[in-house]
Amino acid sequence: MASLSVKPGQRFTMPDWQNHSLLISADAEQQRYNSHNVRQEGRVLRNETGNQARWDEHNSRTRLNDRVTTIDRWREALARCLTEMDLEIDALTKVKEAAENALQAKNLWLDVAIECLTFRESRRDIDVVRDPVEEELVKEVKTIEKVKKELQQRVDEAFKQLCLLKEARQELSLDHRHKVEALELDRQCLAFNVNSGNISFKVNPTRVPDGATALREWELNSQCNKDRAEAELKASVDLRGAITLTIAQTNNELDAQRIATEFAIRKRMRDMEGALSELRWQEKNTLDEIADMEEEIRQLEDDIRKRTLDLKVAHTRLETRTYRPHIELCRDQAQYGLTDEVQQLEKTIRALQDKRTESQNTLDGLYRQLHRIQTDIGYKTNSLQLDNKCMVSRRKLVVPVEQFEPEVDAVSRTRNLPNKSELELA
Repeated sequence: MASLSVKPGQRFTMPDWQNHSLLISADAEQQRYNSHNVRQEGRVLRNETGNQARWDEHNSRTRLNDRVTTIDRWREALARCLTEMDLEIDALTKVKEAAENALQAKNLWLDVAIECLTFRESRRDIDVVRDPVEEELVKEVKTIEKVKKELQQRVDEAFKQLCLLKEARQELSLDHRHKVEALELDRQCLAFNVNSGNISFKVNPTRVPDGATALREWELNSQCNKDRAEAELKASVDLRGAITLTIAQTNNELDAQRIATEFAIRKRMRDMEGALSELRWQEKNTLDEIADMEEEIRQLEDDIRKRTLDLKVAHTRLETRTYRPHIELCRDQAQYGLTDEVQQLEKTIRALQDKRTESQNTLDGLYRQLHRIQTDIGYKTNSLQLDNKCMVSRRKLVVPVEQFEPEVDAVSRTRNLPNKSELELA
């Protein structure tokens, strides 16, 4: 009689089997449903976060761009103010030197007046009298001492104003330098993107750095620096006007030699300006030609590089064809064509290289000529500046006191020299 070797396992009923299958199907459908929901939620989240990130980055870029524009506007304003201050410092320095020279020149007047009084002290007997000459000499001494006191006061005021100008300029220069640095950093930030190679996570990037200031404080600081500089500029312009007027009031004698000298200076200045205009025209044309020649050299080098690559291709083709087997290694039309191409390319490259050498030599000649032109411009500009200084120094001798103006115009910063009619009337 047969028997089972292993005890039979548990038996399930058909309803259990059917319920188990239904349960698996239901679980699978539920998992797919949950998965679908998760995918939809993930897609919505990705869209929302992607849009939010793009808008946030756009807003940040817009704010950075606006900040760059604001800083650049301030930088330009401070740069203009710095230029005006440099011009004003130079102008005030020259006026101060003129006042010092005028003060030094009054020593001769005082020496002569005292010498005359001393001579008259040698009078004897009845001639030792207080006459109108002595009264005028005493009045002259008092007038000269009064003028010297006024000039010395103007010199002291100019020195103090120069100190104030340089102090204000230092603050303005520091503010301008800081804005240049901040502008560079913000432009660097504006250039960052997800493809930049130097982006990384930072430690606590949202912290408020030590020494951080409020926007209002930043604006007030820049405005205060600018306002102070403009106030010092106005004070300096007014002081220059007062100094120049004081100098002009102490000079009242003219002679023919001065007129002839000023006519000669003015004629020389006109000739120098004409020569400078011609040289600057030559300089501009030479610079244009240099730019054209440099572009031509770049194009020649590009063509040489291209033809060199073509030659490499032809060489490679010829070398590769040498490995054709047996009877296939024949000098066919392709072989002749490649050989002709190599020879033509080598000829072309030599021609291009010769032309590049010729162009470079021509460019070197242009640079030498430009150096000569610019050197001559420097010489003539220096001569013209020296002539300008001569006219500025002599201007107070020909302009009437009631028409006297500062040496350098406060608005246009141009020098106002006496014209031919003024010299003839003088």
